[in-house]
Amino acid sequence: MTTQNENVYDLLIAGQGASGYAAALYAARYQIKSAIFGSVFGGETATGGLIENYPGILEIDGFELMMKFREQAEKYGVPIINENVAAARKVGADFEITTDEGAKYRGAAIVLAVGRERRKLGLEHEDEWVGRGISYCSTCDAPLHRGNVVAVVGGGDAAVKGAVLLGKYAEKVYVIYRGSQFTRPEAVNIRQLEASPNVVPVLDTTVVELLGDDGLSSIRLDRPHQGSDSIDIHGLFIEIGADPRVELANELGVELNEMNEVIVDKHGATNVEGVFAAGDLTNGSGELKQTITASAQGAIAATSAYHYVSEHGSACEIHATGFAA
Repeated sequence: MTTQNENVYDLLIAGQGASGYAAALYAARYQIKSAIFGSVFGGETATGGLIENYPGILEIDGFELMMKFREQAEKYGVPIINENVAAARKVGADFEITTDEGAKYRGAAIVLAVGRERRKLGLEHEDEWVGRGISYCSTCDAPLHRGNVVAVVGGGDAAVKGAVLLGKYAEKVYVIYRGSQFTRPEAVNIRQLEASPNVVPVLDTTVVELLGDDGLSSIRLDRPHQGSDSIDIHGLFIEIGADPRVELANELGVELNEMNEVIVDKHGATNVEGVFAAGDLTNGSGELKQTITASAQGAIAATSAYHYVSEHGSACEIHATGFAA
């Protein structure tokens, strides 16, 4: 579709992760004009290390998988704008976004696919060693640690479930938590943890240092465990939660649930007409936040956006002469 203003699109996609690229691919195949935005490429998948549970691919590095997503979008000519969406608002029947570089774009519909921000320990090497001993996803990486010694940091349900899963693969699993007891995990998960002979709770303890040369090899604790303040491990799983990135959703008046997730229906639609959402940002796949669920949601959101644009008319047609005041 040709317009006099190159910054006018049918669909604006915020987020360069699996859900965003899936949305871009489907939008392109529906032949609606779209663009994808984000300064961080690949989302959680790109930093997840080796992936063995993506259907049809025996194993692949997460960054490489996301490069394949990107190549598909590029094949269909989808503009990839390496700038974050800093602000979004409704303007008449359309949406206007502003990037962190100050550029403005107009679209008839928008897909929010900005994911979550993992809570971190804030230690040196934590970001550097993701995929080299540091992980934020037990479901993704547990099978990589067959016969290894690993540790989980956290005391909530996700940490307990992660430790139980890791216990099926690893030789030993330490569960390190700063509190004196775990924080309200489901009873069934506590029972499974207590029944796992190779899972060792280490309570009232904090990880204070990550040690290694070109990757993690041990951790230092703020108090001794079995006579030592360090533990040699092959992997550290940080399960202290993640916060949905809801700034744009809040600006657009999108409803959130009690978990601060964007509420979507089975079509990926939010309560705001023309605003769709996909991936880890949403409640669309329950507690299972994976590349495959994010991708599926992106495809669904783009399909719904296509129908919305087809019914309501595109921003390209309405604003072919430029932005309205």
